[in-house]
Amino acid sequence: MPSARCVLRPLLHLVPLTLLGLAVTAGHAHDAGAQERPDVAPASAAGQSAVYAPRGALATSHPLATSAGLRVLEEGGNAVDAAVVAAIVLTVVEPHMTGLGGDLFALVWPASEGRLMGLSAHGRSGSGMTLEALRERELDRIPIRSPEAVTVPGSLRGWVDLLERFGTLSLAEALEPSIRLAEEGFPVSPVVAADWAGEVDVLQENEGARATFLVDGERAPEAGEWFRNPDYAATLRRIAAEGPDVFYGGELGREVVDGLAELGGFLTLDDLARHESRWVEPLSADFRGYRLWQIPPPGQGIAALQMLRILEPFPLERMGHNSAEYLHHLIEAKKLAYADLDGHIADPRFMETTPEQLLADDYIQARRALISAHEAMDAPDPGEAATRSETIYLTVADAEGNMISLINSVYFGFGSGIVVPGTGFHLQNRGAGFTMEPDQPNTVAPGKEPFHTIIPGFVTRIQDNGSDEPWLSFGVMGGAMQPQGHVQVLLNMALFGMDPQQAADADRFRHYSGLRVGIEAGVGEEVRRALRARGHNVTLIGPGAVGGAQIIQRLERGWAAGSDPRKDGHAAGH
Repeated sequence: MPSARCVLRPLLHLVPLTLLGLAVTAGHAHDAGAQERPDVAPASAAGQSAVYAPRGALATSHPLATSAGLRVLEEGGNAVDAAVVAAIVLTVVEPHMTGLGGDLFALVWPASEGRLMGLSAHGRSGSGMTLEALRERELDRIPIRSPEAVTVPGSLRGWVDLLERFGTLSLAEALEPSIRLAEEGFPVSPVVAADWAGEVDVLQENEGARATFLVDGERAPEAGEWFRNPDYAATLRRIAAEGPDVFYGGELGREVVDGLAELGGFLTLDDLARHESRWVEPLSADFRGYRLWQIPPPGQGIAALQMLRILEPFPLERMGHNSAEYLHHLIEAKKLAYADLDGHIADPRFMETTPEQLLADDYIQARRALISAHEAMDAPDPGEAATRSETIYLTVADAEGNMISLINSVYFGFGSGIVVPGTGFHLQNRGAGFTMEPDQPNTVAPGKEPFHTIIPGFVTRIQDNGSDEPWLSFGVMGGAMQPQGHVQVLLNMALFGMDPQQAADADRFRHYSGLRVGIEAGVGEEVRRALRARGHNVTLIGPGAVGGAQIIQRLERGWAAGSDPRKDGHAAGH
C-alpha cells in the first residue's frame, strides 16, 4: 500500500493557510442528559450534489480537515496518509469532538491485500481503578466529567500504527498542518461554535480547560472568531521531535499522569508505557448481496450487524422509504439489538457470550420473532443466548484503490473536561462507560477495556465466487446514534438507490429508550401519527441529534462521496 516516500516528503512541508482558509460551507451526541445543539441550518436542505472524482476522494466534518487531506492526496500521499493528517487537523478545529486524549478505531482496505483490516486503538482503565477505590470515595457510579473517568488515550498510538503499516508519511510530517493551525489559529466554524458554547459550564470547572478553550476564561469562541491553541502546538512539536513514546511513558506522559493524580485520577506512567493498539479481524453480516463490516467488541458495531440480520427478510422496499411501517420495523430491530449491547458487550475477556452467538441464525430468528408489525415494544430484555459518544468520523479513498474508514473520539463533549495545564489537550472520559454493579461483563476493574460507542463502517459487495469487492466506506458519528445511523444510511443506498450525498441528506430517526423516538421534521405528520398509533412516543428533533454521516462509494471507475449537511464539512475529490 505505501507509495514512494520521496514523492511526498519534499512537497508536504506545511499546508498553507491560504489553502486551509476556505470559506466555511456546510459527534457526538450522548444520550443520558444530552444537550442537543441549536438548529444551525435545516437538516437536509443543503442542495449539494455528491462529489464524483476520478482518482481519490475524502469526506470529513470540517472544511480545513478536508482541505488538508486533499492536499496530501494531490501531492502523492495515499488514503491512510490523508486520513491521519485530516484526523489530527480535526483535533485542532473540532476540539470538543476529538483529540490527542481520545481513542481511535479504523477499518482499512489495502488494495494490494484485497481484504479488510481493523485497528482498535483504544486504551484501558488505570491500574488504580478498582471498585473498592471508587466505593471509598462514596461513589455509586463513575462521574461522567471526572478524573475517575479518564482512561489511557489511544489516538496517538493509532495514528502511528496506521502510518507505519500503510502510510508513506512520518508522524512528524503528518503533524505539521495541525501544528501550524494550532499555533497561528483559524476562524471557528458555525456548527463547532454552537457545540462549543454548550460546553462552557464544563470547561469552567477545570483550570486547564478554562485557560485553553475559553476566551478570556469565560466564553466559547463565536462563529468566525479566531482561535489559537499554542499549548497544543507545543505539545505536538514535542511529539514530532521525540516520537510517541514521549507520551507513552516519557516526560509528557509523566506531566499528564501527575496532573491527573492531583485531581484523583487512576492512571500511572506504566499504564501509558504498556499501551498498545490491536489489529483485529472485523465482524460482518450479509444482507442481500452486501456485507456490512464492523470492529468487534468492546464497541457497539455488532448492534448494526444484528439490526441488518433481523431486518433482512422483511419487505422493506415495498414498505417505502421512511414510511411508518418501514420506520417501525427499523426502530423495533434497533431496540432488540441495543438490549443485547447493554446486556452482553464489554471487554471481550470478560464477555460470557461471543459475537458469533449473538449473530447466529437461530438467535437472530428468535429476536426477529419478537417484532410485532402493529405494536411498539417498550424495553426488551437481552436475549437468552447470552448473559447480559463527542466524535469525528472521516473516510478517504485514493487512486490505488485503498480505502479507510476512521473514527476518533473523546466520548462526551471535551471528554472529561480535564486539561492538564500547559498541554493544550483534554482527556477523554471513556471510563464513565463502566458499571459499578458487581459481577457484570462491564463492571469496572483495573486494566479493563471500557464499552465503546465509536464505530467505523465498511460495506463490500459479495461476488459470484463469494469474494468481497469494496463498495462503501462510511460512518455516522454521534454516540448511541451510530449503529442505527449506519443501518439507515446503508439501506438508503442499498435498497433505495440513493447516492452518497442523498443518503447523508435523508431524514433520520433516533430511538432513545423505551418508546421514545426522535424524528427529523422532513418525515411528515401523517407518518408520525401512524407511528404514534403503534405506540411510539414520537417527538421532532433537530440535526444535532442524528449525528453526521461521511460516505465514499466505489464506482466502476472513480469515486462518489457525500458529507452530512448537519456538520460544517464537505466532501472533495481529485
